Amino acid sequence: MNNFEFYNPTKILFGTETIAKLDSLTPAGARVLILFGGESARKNGTLDEVKSALGDRPIFEFGGIEANPSYETMMRAVELVRSENIAFLLAVGGGSVIDGTKFVAAAANYAGEPWSILETFGQHIESALPFGTVLTLPATGSEMNCGSVITRRETSTKLPFMSSYVFPQFSILDPTKTYTLPTRQIANGVVDAFIHVIEQYLTYPAGGMVQDRFAEGLLQTLVEIGPKVLATPEDADLRANLMWVASMALNGLIGAGVPQDWATHMIGHELTAAYEIDHARTLAIVLPSLLQVQRKDKHEKLLQYAERVWAITEGDEDQRIDEAIRRTVAFFESLGMQTHLSDYGLDQNSIDLLLKQLEAHGMTALGEHKNISLDVSRTILEGAL
Repeated sequence: MNNFEFYNPTKILFGTETIAKLDSLTPAGARVLILFGGESARKNGTLDEVKSALGDRPIFEFGGIEANPSYETMMRAVELVRSENIAFLLAVGGGSVIDGTKFVAAAANYAGEPWSILETFGQHIESALPFGTVLTLPATGSEMNCGSVITRRETSTKLPFMSSYVFPQFSILDPTKTYTLPTRQIANGVVDAFIHVIEQYLTYPAGGMVQDRFAEGLLQTLVEIGPKVLATPEDADLRANLMWVASMALNGLIGAGVPQDWATHMIGHELTAAYEIDHARTLAIVLPSLLQVQRKDKHEKLLQYAERVWAITEGDEDQRIDEAIRRTVAFFESLGMQTHLSDYGLDQNSIDLLLKQLEAHGMTALGEHKNISLDVSRTILEGAL
């Protein structure tokens, strides 16, 4: 196992009726900006519940954060924070709202051009406004980590950043707030969490026995509950487990001390930026082909994945790996995911554009071995047609 440092200061308040605790969590008298996405938080009463819990604090609202939060939109929020002397941010929504809030928190007092936060992947952040979250969509794990992804629509650029300054101070996770979510969003959440785990697990053996078993348990849980959470939207136990597994998938724990591979995400980001395909659905397109192309580098862990997650023990090694990839695809498709570029009307010409974007954004040496060049990315994308 590699040396590592693990730090996660986010306080989790999990369960029903936990929004009422906002009063004790938020600084007294603070000028609070509530950030949210569409109107669902208002229509289902969550926004009113949040405002009521905040009591007589001065409250401001910023809505309209996109499913892929844009730099242009979030800069309007930054301007509001500055003009109204906001002291505390509260994200009410899913990963996109939380990601956008992290950017606002970092950009509000940033000394340079805020876009450089993304260009430097957060390396020069020196402070951030404090913020908390009320999670309404389990998927990204953003409620319990220090990462964010922002899209600049002007240039179709989607980039991540990380900083210890943008851990949420607290996150409220009430599974009942997910009951009214559309099936598509829940399916996206299951796949997003699944591939978050895969990217930290399915690399090469590094002696991380604890991390491996934890990751395999999370994957098995998602396989078990994935179709069920779609079929029974108000099953409290299923929704609670989905919400918690999504947090565990990307809170830093299973990735500590082991190699990681985020090539699926980096290629997927370009698909979202260029063609506006849901983030999770881009991952379902890219991952199966990537596993095929990288099967030599991932050979030992693919066999381990086949046996421990899918109970595949028969056949030679290549057959077991093929079957593990086939079952992964079948799992995605059982959730209503399409797993080919052609399903979205994309062709070889689309691949050329994606490769230009990868090159422009410096994504030319991806994967746990940094050996996924543009040529290899082309092979992966062609395999996904």
